[in-house]
Amino acid sequence: MSTLPAYFSQYRVNAKNEVLAGLTTALALVPEVVAFALLAHISPLVGIGSAFIICLLTSVFGGRPGMISGAAGSVAVVIVALVEQHGPEYLFAAVVLMGLIQMGVGLLRWGKFIRLVPQPVVFGFVNGLAVIIFMAQLEQFKVASPGGKEHWLSGTPLLLMLGLVALTMAIVYLLPRLTKAIPASLAAIAVVSALVILGGLDTKSVGDIASIAGGLPQPHWPQIPFTWDTLVLVLPYSIIMALVGLTESLLTLTVVDEITDTRGQSNQDCMAQGLANVASGLTGGMGGCAMIGQTMVNLESRGRGRLSGVVAALALALFVVAGSSLIERLPLAALVGVMFTVVISTFEWASLRILRRMPRTDVVVMALVTLVTAVSQNLALAVLLGVVVSALAFAWENAQRIRARKYLDASGAKHYELYGPLFFGSVQAFTEKFDPAADPAEVVIDFRESRVADMSGIDALHKLTERYQRAGKTLHLRHLSPDCRRLLQNAGALIEVNILEDPEYVVATPEG
Repeated sequence: MSTLPAYFSQYRVNAKNEVLAGLTTALALVPEVVAFALLAHISPLVGIGSAFIICLLTSVFGGRPGMISGAAGSVAVVIVALVEQHGPEYLFAAVVLMGLIQMGVGLLRWGKFIRLVPQPVVFGFVNGLAVIIFMAQLEQFKVASPGGKEHWLSGTPLLLMLGLVALTMAIVYLLPRLTKAIPASLAAIAVVSALVILGGLDTKSVGDIASIAGGLPQPHWPQIPFTWDTLVLVLPYSIIMALVGLTESLLTLTVVDEITDTRGQSNQDCMAQGLANVASGLTGGMGGCAMIGQTMVNLESRGRGRLSGVVAALALALFVVAGSSLIERLPLAALVGVMFTVVISTFEWASLRILRRMPRTDVVVMALVTLVTAVSQNLALAVLLGVVVSALAFAWENAQRIRARKYLDASGAKHYELYGPLFFGSVQAFTEKFDPAADPAEVVIDFRESRVADMSGIDALHKLTERYQRAGKTLHLRHLSPDCRRLLQNAGALIEVNILEDPEYVVATPEG
């Protein structure tokens, strides 16, 4: 964590804006968290309690002020099978193990590898999450029939819902033109809620999803047998949850960095996410991670420091303990309208405007990540696929760039001046450039504009050397960079150093 003065300064970023942003974010968290808890087949109060714990600890200890974490849907979809088949107690143990894995990632400082994620993957991730947030809001346009079957709203209830959503979005977009004294999202929720409650309008409310009245989370040790079989059972779920949670958290951190033009601490955030999930599991809660939708609500409400996340967590606790009767009366249309504005602001519209100017591979990667994220909601899988496809495309492109300029010097030796890296992807093109049968007795490969990048490159040099040896000829390597020299030295018997030739690396020959 940063030095104490710098840390505490993150709580003094315009306190009024931070408090109002936190309240707005808390209101946006309630329906999302309740819905995710029901998706995972656990009590809504468990979801809210988890969100309180996770949001509070990540806001205090996390590496990205302004980012909001909670009981996220991306993690909830992973645990459905575990809860259905073995019950919530095994879930609590899996969440504790998930947190320990995440803390291990932070201790090993692996969070830095998020920098390897290409920009098209980030675009696809953000666009996919925007689609997920949009689709989640559509569930609020359904009602349950007396028989328990859900169906879409129609007629007057649908028109009223759409009208209130439109009013909410209009306030969010228009109010900042008049005043920025309070967050537009909070004002929109207050105005629409007052209109519905005071006007007696019959529309869906938070209480129609589930009651949120209850108490704060209490310490709870998972009631399961602590055996090898239990570990084998929960470990796969914990690993997947840890990867999904860190993927969404670190990519959300990257997005917040871009929006705020600051830089978060990825390894510190891994530790905080892990600590929060351990605490959630030990208080009978579900796992969680950063929530990009609620983070965008916080940022748009001008929440930039740690105080907004702390206020959001404390407000959630207050809602449960003392304000449930009021919160349950809030119209879902107001919260849906706010989330629709979040969808619009989250989606990377710029990625669509530059499609024609982007390389085809980047377009394919972005579309792939968006599709896999939206359809499977497995963020780790989507990002992994995107990174792999990008890496393969990069390797293929660089494999085509290796070139060789050939000439004979005054002594009759033939020189090959290479351009481009020698690695697994370019080995075949490299090998095809040489003609041991027709070349003279002395051949020099000049690496001034090239480098040996991996063991495939060393193996290619070894095989090329053998071809020249069989033809009774000698192969020399010249102008290797220091890292290439170390790589070749580690190859042992493949090469030896000829210090008489300023300095030149010579592939070993039977005479050498």
